[in-house]
Amino acid sequence: MEQFSLISDPLFYLVAIPAIITIGISKAGLGGTGSLATPLMALVVSVPQAAAVLLPSICIADIFAMWAFRKTWDKTNLKIMIPGATIGIIVGTLGFKYLDSSMIKLIIGTIAVVFSFSRFIDYLRQKIPPAPTKANIFKGGLWSSICGFTSFVAHSGGPPLNVYLIPQRMDKTIYMGTLAVFYTYVNYAKIGPYWWLGQFNITNLSTSFLLILAVPIGIFIGLWIQRKINDIVFYRTIMTILFMTGLKLCYDGITGLI
Repeated sequence: MEQFSLISDPLFYLVAIPAIITIGISKAGLGGTGSLATPLMALVVSVPQAAAVLLPSICIADIFAMWAFRKTWDKTNLKIMIPGATIGIIVGTLGFKYLDSSMIKLIIGTIAVVFSFSRFIDYLRQKIPPAPTKANIFKGGLWSSICGFTSFVAHSGGPPLNVYLIPQRMDKTIYMGTLAVFYTYVNYAKIGPYWWLGQFNITNLSTSFLLILAVPIGIFIGLWIQRKINDIVFYRTIMTILFMTGLKLCYDGITGLI
């Protein structure tokens, strides 16, 4: 039987605590900030270990998010997104040991940068935004399956999912509620495969349960932010976060491949 142990590097906690707080903020206030967590953690540990350490904290944060937005979600989108994500999780599970995490980061980052930058150009040109889109089986299934896959590999499902959801310009509480239900399903669905793949060793689990203490801090900050800003500022902030996250993922992917 393995002895109880924790990751002992002080630098790890200097990075990990802010990463956990961004997850709480993402679940309660600004969907998308949680995509920063794995890139931050990957500065001090490998991507697979970062993903394993983060998952228990993410699952706890999902419970808070479900409670906060328990009456506000889009059922039509969820009926499309959950089956799509399931396919992505299955593909991620079967291919996990053969995946190049640097290439995955580069792909996710490129999607995020291109999408958010194109929106920024439209804003500078003062182009009238198109009418909000509707739930779509093909687009929703495609992007949510990519989300399920990238979420499984690196907890970075936000960029591809936002490509589908943001053009719908739904009310921010509906948006956050839809994310809460969707990611609760996705993250709890990853527990079994992570265990099967040997990601939950005693060191990773012990460290995870210690870091869970930082989750309520992020939840509190996120709820405050969500209540204080209007929909326009809300979505512009998400696009900015999406762009910055994309740049970080691209950088990590390119340097990893080199």
